[in-house]
Amino acid sequence: MSTMVARFVHISKNLPDFCKSHWLLRAPLSIVFIQQGISKIPVTAQDAESFSLPLIVWFFVAWGELFAGMGIILGGLLEKYSIGDISTRFSGIVMTGIMSGVILVGEPDSFIDILLYDNLHVMLYVGGLFFALRGNKA
Repeated sequence: MSTMVARFVHISKNLPDFCKSHWLLRAPLSIVFIQQGISKIPVTAQDAESFSLPLIVWFFVAWGELFAGMGIILGGLLEKYSIGDISTRFSGIVMTGIMSGVILVGEPDSFIDILLYDNLHVMLYVGGLFFALRGNKA
């Protein structure tokens, strides 16, 4: 049994390190947020009313989605500089805030309903939370 474990340890240590794997999460998350932000522009009162939101909130949601998506990409491109880490973390915080609002506007009955039926928004929330907490150390 110990030789089997030793083999797995040996194999694990010899696997190549893919140090740019954060792009596998960063790129699709950014694309979704940028696309959603662009789809809300131009910001209109009618669109805000359809979600029962004030125009100022709708304005910040639209531009927040757009700039948060761009900030995650910019943060990855500037990963060697502290401004890149700050951009990534701030964009992750904005994404988390926006997704919290999206989930709450849906007025779910319970936490289980959110996990079972609103999984796209939960995944976007967790993606933003990941970058908010890890920054460019991902």
